[in-house]
Amino acid sequence: MPIYEYRCSECGVKFEKLVFRSDAPAPECPSCKSKKVNKVMSVPSVGGGGSSTSFGSSGGGGCGSHSGFS
Repeated sequence: MPIYEYRCSECGVKFEKLVFRSDAPAPECPSCKSKKVNKVMSVPSVGGGGSSTSFGSSGGGGCGSHSGFS
């Protein structure tokens, strides 16, 4: 079940909506209740949910680790 991003043509609010069917009608704007909303292109989320700064923080090697070589 994908989460789509929408923008309201009436008030300009941008919001996300979990869509259960690909042929489901566009949702109404949560701010002004207008039905004039457009689906916008969004960047897909890739990965398991960790932040981009969390890799390498486990101390398991990498450029800054000390391996005993001098």
